[in-house]
Amino acid sequence: MIIQIILFLFLGIMFGTLTGLIPGIHINLVGIAIVSLASSIFYSLNSIYLIIFITAMAITHTFLDFIPSIFLGCPDTDTELSILPGHQLLKKGHGYQAILLTAYGSLAAIFILILIAFPSILIISKTYNTLSKFIPYFLILISLTLIFLENKKSKAILVFSITGLLGWSVLNFPSLNQPLFPLLTGLFGSSMLLKSIKNKIIIPKQIIEKPQTNLIKPILGAIIASPLCSFLPGLGSGQAAIIGNTISLKKENKKGFLVLLGATNTLVMGFSFISLYIISKTRTGAAIAIQKVAPKITPQILILILFITLITGIISFFLTDFLAKFFSIKISKFNYTKISTTTLILLIIIVFLISGFLGIFILIISTLTGIYCISLGVRRTNMMGCLLIPTILFYFI
Repeated sequence: MIIQIILFLFLGIMFGTLTGLIPGIHINLVGIAIVSLASSIFYSLNSIYLIIFITAMAITHTFLDFIPSIFLGCPDTDTELSILPGHQLLKKGHGYQAILLTAYGSLAAIFILILIAFPSILIISKTYNTLSKFIPYFLILISLTLIFLENKKSKAILVFSITGLLGWSVLNFPSLNQPLFPLLTGLFGSSMLLKSIKNKIIIPKQIIEKPQTNLIKPILGAIIASPLCSFLPGLGSGQAAIIGNTISLKKENKKGFLVLLGATNTLVMGFSFISLYIISKTRTGAAIAIQKVAPKITPQILILILFITLITGIISFFLTDFLAKFFSIKISKFNYTKISTTTLILLIIIVFLISGFLGIFILIISTLTGIYCISLGVRRTNMMGCLLIPTILFYFI
């Protein structure tokens, strides 16, 4: 049995690496495929092995998915906020540092998750019903804080409102598959790629050196925000990052923000497994897949998931470090305008394959909206109105 556990652990890490590095291939898609195969090809396979595979894949993905986001400007639905600070560091020759900062956050999140998992179970099981009543008001407070931290408040309100209306419209489109993918790709990905192509950005030779930054504040923000976003409906890593940033980072801090993003991305995933155990509700595609494979999550299964999370997180950190060095060395040798153009074409193809012609339409609208919002000169976190406003309305309508 030990051999099988090790085998499925490394298979999960391998598939998580692929989903993390290939733009548009999210673990949700792989999770759906696993659930489909579990009832046919894998029906005789012990469900424990599938749980190990899904957990390892999901955790690895949270480490690796920042690489295409920062180096190529291809955001996942959980990494869209990393593009701007990560790309700014990339243009200064510090792309390796940008990736490693997110990896520091993710690795810290793994150990924090293990330490606070069982105390969180006790606390959240007693406070869940009360917290869920106040979350929309908390989100309104966070949104107002986000806007009023800007110098250009009127423009920040405009950006927040426009993207919020766009997000609400897209999420309420009937029969649209994966609506967040074309929406977030346009706002945070293709808009920046077009800007890079227009400006003919040249990526300098990357400096391979360890980053120096304060890890305590961003990780503290992630610890406070991530459990809320993992247990309450309509909230994800993007909202967790905004909440954590508002709580812990009082001023513009690119490096701290990247640590925060890495930590929230991994913590939200980890807490989604705990939420599956406590309240039997799923908050991520990986948790949905585990629920389908094992409808009843016992304490023994939760301990196994946490153990696999710990081992996978440690391995994924060193894997991320290795791949970040590799891409940092290679990227300056290529024409970045051609890379951006190729990436943009690839994103268009993936959007079409996943969301069809309607997805292409949404991609165009969200790209134009993203370009307009960038031109106003406010922080791009204000474009997270595309998720915050629909989430707030979700509670009141």
